[in-house]
Amino acid sequence: MSEKNQQDTKSEKSNIATKDYENNSVNEEVEITNQPKELSISELKAELEETKQNLAEYEENLKHSLADFQNLQRKTKLDIENGINLKIDKLLLKFLTIYDDLFLAKKVLADEKIDVSGLESIVKNMNSLLLEYKVTPINALGEIFNPNFHEAVSVVEDSSLDEGTITKEIRKGYISENRVIRPTIVEISKKLKLDNNLHGE
Repeated sequence: MSEKNQQDTKSEKSNIATKDYENNSVNEEVEITNQPKELSISELKAELEETKQNLAEYEENLKHSLADFQNLQRKTKLDIENGINLKIDKLLLKFLTIYDDLFLAKKVLADEKIDVSGLESIVKNMNSLLLEYKVTPINALGEIFNPNFHEAVSVVEDSSLDEGTITKEIRKGYISENRVIRPTIVEISKKLKLDNNLHGE
């Protein structure tokens, strides 16, 4: 081998060795860079505190969302119940109108000494139906007027009675559990007003 060829071969080997060294240096730098950074205790505490705050915030949001859902659930249930009760009340009002007519007819025929056994049977069945749906009459006669249950259409002066005493039932009212299906139409008492001119000076 010539001297020139030997020099070229040495030069190539030197270049390869240099490249290998450079590649190894780059790999070592990459490995060092990819290693996880060690955090100090204060940094770990800060991260833990931040995580706690985030967790508390998520928990609070979850509570609000759950409360909103429960409120919506209650409102939906109440709306459904109110809708059903409204339809039942409308039906009961029509039923009570027919009931009143039959009851009045039975009374008139009985006063005329006409046999009312057929009507009595019908009215009895209607009473059973009202009881089944927990529809009961509103007590009125002798009671003090209550606008939640009674509707006054006339007034009579009577000093012997407390103000607002119900003296007469004009049309019976009915209640179903806590709902007023129909108020009782009544006449109420009123105290006499004394004329001041009748008193001596």
